Amino acid sequence: MRHFLNLADAGADAVAAMLSDAIDRKAARADWPKGRADADAPLADHVLAMIFEKSSTRTRVSFDMAMRQLGGSAIIMEAGSMQLGRGETIADTARVLSRYVDAIMIRTDDHAKIEELADFATVPVINGLTDLSHPCQMVADLLTLVESGKALPGLEVAWLGDGNNVLASLIEAAGLFGFHIRVGVPQGYEPDARFVEAARASGARIDLMRDAREAVAGADVVVTDTWVSMGQDHAHNKLAAMAPFQVDERLMGAAKGDALFLHCLPAHRGEEVVDAVIDGKQSRVWDEAENRVHAQKSVLLWALEKL
Repeated sequence: MRHFLNLADAGADAVAAMLSDAIDRKAARADWPKGRADADAPLADHVLAMIFEKSSTRTRVSFDMAMRQLGGSAIIMEAGSMQLGRGETIADTARVLSRYVDAIMIRTDDHAKIEELADFATVPVINGLTDLSHPCQMVADLLTLVESGKALPGLEVAWLGDGNNVLASLIEAAGLFGFHIRVGVPQGYEPDARFVEAARASGARIDLMRDAREAVAGADVVVTDTWVSMGQDHAHNKLAAMAPFQVDERLMGAAKGDALFLHCLPAHRGEEVVDAVIDGKQSRVWDEAENRVHAQKSVLLWALEKL
């Protein structure tokens, strides 16, 4: 069973195949109506169940559109309106949904929930986001970098701000593709040590730094995310600690002249990034958001053993 809970579940070769497939499929449907199925409609008659325990814009719409473009369909369910929200176990939910659909995507909090779902499901389970990691976002980010002309091996990436789930998947990607990440992070907000250790064991360089300018100096890519994640209190102490890591024009000026800026969105403008950067010529955030559709099409095809 091909579950996609983290990037390592697929491995470097499979993720590279996803990127290649996404590039080809994106190019093949240029200027088409967005609801038209791909010419080969590889997931015709297939159904994806999507479970949301967290609010969503990009994950919800991009997975729905991904299934439409692959010729299949999707069922969208809010956990609060399911029996899951009334006490039915994750295991029982997995057993039942496996009888109805061809794959399950879940966007939730505790990563242990998705692991339990995968343990009991007899169809592929895909991580649409957990508090631990966000692998689908990372496939879209890698796709954005590749189509922007950035070679992944040896890439110099600067991360600014919280050591969150997106950073965990970025670190995992560094381990798979051999690039270097300088993490500018305040004390007490470091990324999950398990991801750092695994990436370093694979030969990637992951440097933790307390100075934002030092982290960004000479970078090919500058990445940030919201400082306060969904479900967290908007803590003033955290915002104060993060303030020196705001990506503004001066900080971007420390990166390479052709450096790109990425942000998985939604952005809290004026906190982790200023308007001049996110709307500036170095920003690729809108391509990055669009690429969620193209990347997730290839994730789905891999999970369903059609790639």
